[in-house]
Amino acid sequence: MTLKYGKFEMPEKIKLDEASKTATFARFIVEPFERGFGHTIGNALRRIMLGSLEAPAILSIRIEGVPHEYTAVEGLIQDMTHIVLNLKGALLRKLALGSDADPREVKLVTKMLDITDEMIEKGGGSYKVTLKDLMANTDYDIVNPEHHIFTVTKPMTKRVDLRVGMGRGYVPSERNTDFEPQIDEIVMDTAFSPVRLVNYYIENTRVGQDTDFDRLILEVTTDGRISPVEALTFAAQIGILHFQVFEGITTEVIHFDKGEKADNRDREEILQKLSLKINEIELSVRSTNCLANANIETIGELVVMPEYEMLRFRNFGKKSLTEIKQKLDELGLFLGMDLSRYGITRDNIKQVIQNYLQERAGQVQV
Repeated sequence: MTLKYGKFEMPEKIKLDEASKTATFARFIVEPFERGFGHTIGNALRRIMLGSLEAPAILSIRIEGVPHEYTAVEGLIQDMTHIVLNLKGALLRKLALGSDADPREVKLVTKMLDITDEMIEKGGGSYKVTLKDLMANTDYDIVNPEHHIFTVTKPMTKRVDLRVGMGRGYVPSERNTDFEPQIDEIVMDTAFSPVRLVNYYIENTRVGQDTDFDRLILEVTTDGRISPVEALTFAAQIGILHFQVFEGITTEVIHFDKGEKADNRDREEILQKLSLKINEIELSVRSTNCLANANIETIGELVVMPEYEMLRFRNFGKKSLTEIKQKLDELGLFLGMDLSRYGITRDNIKQVIQNYLQERAGQVQV
């Protein structure tokens, strides 16, 4: 049996705030949601990103001649407790895996650390061992290669073993059981989560004449092991995976009204925007001339153009593209829009706008 449900307002795209974007921070704006769904989606994504994403981290350390973590090491300024704490700040990216490699296999990284008198003299009486000294030329990308691990004051040659594995969340040392530690190997508490902070906010947004729909704003901060875009992508896939289990209890299928035929009010609103002339949105002279040379006269003709085609126009650069995208965003529009729900295509856009303007002119005369 099939039940028919009314239309749910759904976002058409996710906007990434380019102005505030960095390598470790991004702000995402998603709208419109039905009232209440902003909190539902935002809180679910936040919890998944903070606790369920995987990244590599150091599980243990073994330094030749050091029996346990509660000891000082001759020639090192830091004791083993401080060295372990410093190692917890190591940031490693995903394994560069071959086709047959197991991504969750614990890897042993071995480094023969050879500190000479010359290296100590060059450092003014000490040599600072950084993460790149221990992890260079391995299967891992180092996000913070200059991260300080310990300081050497005497020449020494020691073997250092590090175990690195994939995981999620925070795992105390007693639960790191994916390997058999050696007698003098120090197993560490491990923070696998690559996401440091997720905030979400809900604002009101407008759909037609109604202003009580949800705008979801997600602010994601990572530690560099993954990007904020990757964090949101992975969290969405994990959420979808867990919802799939509930498909097994389906007794009746719901058919959702997707609003393929927009009502007159929505169509009138979008056509008002599409029929605007290019010179009505106050673009720079350069951008206006570029669009004129491409025979683009209205906003409707502009929004049906994909971004990559815009860059093919003569004298049209990224600066002009950024300006146009900003102006369109102020109107709630974007390049490459699918207007098929309004019966508008790239082939008929000019005729549709012409017919609309003629209808309006006729109404005014009446």
